[in-house]
This record gives sequence, C-alpha cells and structure tokens, in this order.
Amino acid sequence: MKQILQNLKSGTTDLFESPAPKASTGNLLIATTNSLISAGTERMLVDFGKAGWLAKARQQPDKVRQVLEKVKTDGLLPTLDAVRSKLDEPLPMGYCNVGVVQELGAGLQGKSFKVGDRVASNGKHAEVVNIPVNLCARIPDNVSDEAASFTVLGAIALQGIRLAQPTLGECFVVTGLGLVGLMTVPLLRAQGIRVLGIDFDTQKCALARQFGAETVDLSRGEDPLAVAETFSRGRGVDGVLITASTKSSEPVHQAATMCRKRGRIVLVGVTGLELSRADFYEKELTFQVSCSYGPGRYDPEYEEQGHDYPLGFVRWTEQRNFEAVLDMLADGRLNVEPLISHRFPFERAPEAYQVLAEERSALGILLQYPHQVAEVGTQGACFARTIRLQDGQPSTANPQQPVLGFIGAGNYASRVLIPAFKAAGAVFHGIASSGGVSAAYAGRKFGFTKATTDTGALLADPAINTVVITTRHNSHARLVCQALQAGKNVFVEKPLCMSISELEEIEEVYSALNTQHSALPLLMVGFNRRFAPQVQKMKSLLAGVQQPKAFVMTVNAGAIPADHWTQDAKVGGGRIIGEACHFIDLLRYLTGHAIVDSHVAAMESATADSVSIQLRFHDGSTGTVHYLANGSKAFPKERLEVFTAGRILQLDNFRRLKGYGWPGFKKMNLWRQDKGQVACAKAFLQAIEKGQPSPIPFDELLEVAEVTIRLADKVRS
Repeated sequence: MKQILQNLKSGTTDLFESPAPKASTGNLLIATTNSLISAGTERMLVDFGKAGWLAKARQQPDKVRQVLEKVKTDGLLPTLDAVRSKLDEPLPMGYCNVGVVQELGAGLQGKSFKVGDRVASNGKHAEVVNIPVNLCARIPDNVSDEAASFTVLGAIALQGIRLAQPTLGECFVVTGLGLVGLMTVPLLRAQGIRVLGIDFDTQKCALARQFGAETVDLSRGEDPLAVAETFSRGRGVDGVLITASTKSSEPVHQAATMCRKRGRIVLVGVTGLELSRADFYEKELTFQVSCSYGPGRYDPEYEEQGHDYPLGFVRWTEQRNFEAVLDMLADGRLNVEPLISHRFPFERAPEAYQVLAEERSALGILLQYPHQVAEVGTQGACFARTIRLQDGQPSTANPQQPVLGFIGAGNYASRVLIPAFKAAGAVFHGIASSGGVSAAYAGRKFGFTKATTDTGALLADPAINTVVITTRHNSHARLVCQALQAGKNVFVEKPLCMSISELEEIEEVYSALNTQHSALPLLMVGFNRRFAPQVQKMKSLLAGVQQPKAFVMTVNAGAIPADHWTQDAKVGGGRIIGEACHFIDLLRYLTGHAIVDSHVAAMESATADSVSIQLRFHDGSTGTVHYLANGSKAFPKERLEVFTAGRILQLDNFRRLKGYGWPGFKKMNLWRQDKGQVACAKAFLQAIEKGQPSPIPFDELLEVAEVTIRLADKVRS
C-alpha cells in the first residue's frame, strides 16, 4: 500500500510504499476512499520541514534546551547523531480519513461496527489504516465520503464551542477563518448564535458571510475592535473562539479587548501566549485552550484500550463529537461543499502538497483513492502485508553466517540497534513492524530485502536463521518462545520477559530444544553495557583482585510520565524490569559470581521508579543500584564506582574512567560515549558463526531476569 510521508529534514512530501497493517486488538482496518489535507496543521508541518536548522531551532526552543542538556551528559557527537536521526524519521501525514471497514480487530466482533461500514476516523493519508475503535464513527447513508472527510476538523471546532458554552442569542467572534474557523461559523449559527468572523483573506470572509456571519476583512484595513463594538451593540461580545495560527499574541489581546465583562475566550488554534494581566483582571475573563477533538484525546485508556467514558458523566467524547458533526452533515445544517477548493487523485498527492505550500488561499484539499480499495473483502488481494525492498535473497560465503530478521522498527531499533548490527557486519533480510511504515523505511535505509507486518511469516522464512526482537516488553517472552521453536537464534532487547511464569515458559521451551537438538539456537539479551570498552577494562583490572568488591551504581534516569507505556505494568513492566535490569546484569558480570540475596527500597511516588537495590554476591561482594528518577539532568546519567583492596574505579557516563590507587592505571577517556552496542552485536554474531556458546550464558540470563522480576514485584506489593 502507499502512504504519504514527510521528511522533516528537507520538508519533501512523497508517496511511500509500505506493507499494509493488520487489524490489531480493538482496532478497525479501514480501506481509505477519501482523506482531507488539513490546511492549517499540515501546512505548518511542511513549512517547518522546509525551514533551515536555525529556523527549526527558533520554532522549538524547548527542543533546543533538551539538545543542550544532552550535549552536557552524552557529548557533542552522540547528540548530533541523535538530532540527525530524529529529523531523518518519516512523519506520516494526515488525520482526516474516510473509508470502508475491511477487518475487525480482536474483541470487536459483534460490537457496534461490522465489515463494510463506511467510517470517518483520524486515520492518516494512506490506502489502508488501522484505527482504534473509539476514534471511528459510522457515516450516515445520506452523507457523502467527501463531506464526511471534514468530520475530524468539525469535531475540533465543536469541542472549542462546547468549552465556550454559548447560549441562544449570544454574539461570538471567530478569529481566523481557515477550515476550522469556517466550520465553527455554521456550528455556532446552528445554535442560534450571532457570529462575527475576522481574517486577512477576502475570499474566506466571503465564505463566512455565506455561512451567516458578519465579517471583518483585515486586508482592507477594517478595524476589528470598532466593528465588534457595533456588532455587540456596545456591550462587548460574549465570547471569542481563536482558530488562527500565528506566533503573535495579538489575537488573545484583541479577544480580551472585545469581550464583555466575564466573557469567554477559547484558543482552538495556535498563537503566542504572552498574556496581559490587565486584559483579564478588570473584566474577570476566562481563557481556556481546547484539546483537539474532545475528551479522550491523548488518553491511552480511551484511545488505545477502548475504554469509553460513562455517558452520564462525560456526555461528549471525541467519538461522540465525530457523531454529532456527522449528524449535522446528514440533516444539512452543516454544508462543507463550499470549503472544497481542490481535488486530487491520491497518486498525485505530492502535487496537492505543492498547492498547499504555494497557495495560501487553498482550503479543503481532498485526496481521492481508487474506488476498488473500498470493496469489501479485497484487502488481502489489493494490499500485501509483505513487500520486497530489493531483489534476490541474501547470499553469504559462510553457511553458518547469521542472516537477520528484525521484529520491531521503533526508535531504539532504527537509531541504535540496527546501525550497531550493521557496523558489526550483519546480513539483513526481513524486518517487521505492526504499522509497516517504520519497517519499510528502516528496511530501505539499512538494506533489508523485505518488510512485513506479518511476524509469523518472518519467523517462518527459511532464509532467516537469526531473529532480533525489539518490540514492546509485553511481547518479548511470546516472541522469544516462537522464535526458538522455529529454530532461530534469538537476540532480544531487554527485558527477557515480565513475569516468573513467562520466565518458566522460556526455560521450558529452551530445555525441550536441548533434548531434541544437538546444536541449540543461541539466546541472548541485549545487555550491551557488559561489552563497553571501559567496562571491559574494569573487568580485566578486577580479575586480578581476589578480595570482595563493593559496587555503587548511580543511575540518574530522569522522570517518565506515569501514563507512558513503559510505566504500564501490563505493557512495559515498569522501569525496574524495563531498564534497571541493565545495571543488575552489569554488576553480575563484573563480579563474576551469582546473586545470592537482593532487596529493594522505593521512594513514595506515583510511579515508584526511584529505588535503591541491594545485591549480595556469592563471593561476598555487594552491589548497590541507585535508580533515581528525581535528579537533575546536569548530573551524569550513569556513574559506577567500585571499591576494593584499597583501590577505586569510577566510570562516568561511559566516557571517563578513572583509577585511584591502581598500579599502572590512572584513566581511560573516550572522545564519544560508547555503551557497547556494536561490540555486543558483534560478539553475538561471531558466536553464531563459530558455533560457540552465547556470549551471555543462559543461566545468567535466567538469574538476572528472576532477580529483577522479584524486585519489581516487591516494589509493587
């Protein structure tokens, strides 16, 4: 299938071929018939992409601060690599989609949608989209696909109106007559509100008058304050909805000046927010920012998990706002036909974006998709879930050489792990991701033969003998077992699993293979810090010391919001399982002895991700891991100190290693941070080629996983 992607580095917008997604749990698979380019949001993204580095920085000062903080901790070169990698990521465009349901995800059978339904959603500009059920609404029979394409923009306008709470007979101003502003006008008029529209574009002012508004054409020098004074009969307007997009704070100041005492101002668009207290104080004005389509937006429980809000407590959710807009389209109170300025076949989408960039008066730009994609039951025939990126099969001189398939193509995989394996000399073949776009993009960039959204097909591919798993944590154990049972060598990004039952299942699968085959597939977890050059130096220095060691590992991890997927006990497992396992493994490696006892103390917090872990090893050594989310980013992110035999080693952020009291060793500093990812990948690949055991023994993987899981269970209990 094809999808529209934008390159943030250059600003170019192109059609991109990727595997079709499948209907995931709680989602609808939709074949698109029409989609609408949002003239405001998408033009802003195009302009940002075409801007130079300095202009990009000026537009995102918060991101600049993050970059400077990263330079302090990680160094200049790794930070530049991260920035380039971020800008190189493709950005899927669009959020106004109409299509036909092709497939129901698990849990939706017998529910409110069925195959063949026409639906409006916030899907991207793509031939096939996979959308959570709460972000879809069924289209009435008498509403055309073109009209329904305006549903999401209408919901944005409607949510702003709901926050403003207009009542019959009041007078409101709509500042900014783009698509959202022009849809706001008839929605207000339908509620018996007198409307004054303000814009610089004469054509848009004419459209607003067509919808029943009075207007102020700023291009003709008309005074909005004077007109608003007359319009409100000298009382001041009851409210202002700002639907403009500008860096200036003038629209907010102007709105405050226009309003009557205790008037309401709602920001639906984007403006500067340098507010004057005097503007708001004397009139006791209220000011509120509207959040997109309505209640539920950005709530993973509502959007991703499909948990609806009770109707009696939240009357209007984003889905119910979609339905309200569609109802108004159905009964004729909302007419969007005058808002359509251009129509393009989907194959000519790049031309549509050229129009968007060059014609500032362009409004509703519709993309029309081939009609056959809407036919029920054709998804499997029309849209392949596996595509070839280059011809041929991987050829290697050594039959033992690992040929890799990647499952997962997210940020860490594409920025760190795939480049690490490439630098280690890996042979790539297949790459899979749930959505398909990230797999196809990374696949083309790094030389994979094919991309897929069918994980089962990748595991069954005889050309692949080694699988790298970089998906979300809750899928690791299942994929590890499936890959091992398929006879593949497995490299899984940490953690190995999330529960003792999953760990037992992995051990059972591996033990069964041990009785069936003389040559076992290798299993390894991506504990890369073991392989960092400075850690290797520490290991060699400690090898000559027989006395017990005391390890103090301080991890200045930084805060992650409680609603982030890594904090979800069912998806990410929390930060002890998801990340602290790295440091437990590191101390296990440096001691070279089994962990015989472990304890944890957690600070009181909503996420319980600031903990102190105490480890005791078989040789009498001790380890302390301070994993903290409440520190300053100016401090090194990772610091390891080792005390033994009157000597000390101190490693700061995998850049500076110092020795105190070590004969013949004082320091080992690196120009750039090296956490051992390339060396880790290389060790794994070489073990496969040479028929050697896994670089990390299976028993150690089980030991570290069990200790980590039990510590996390203690914190949760």
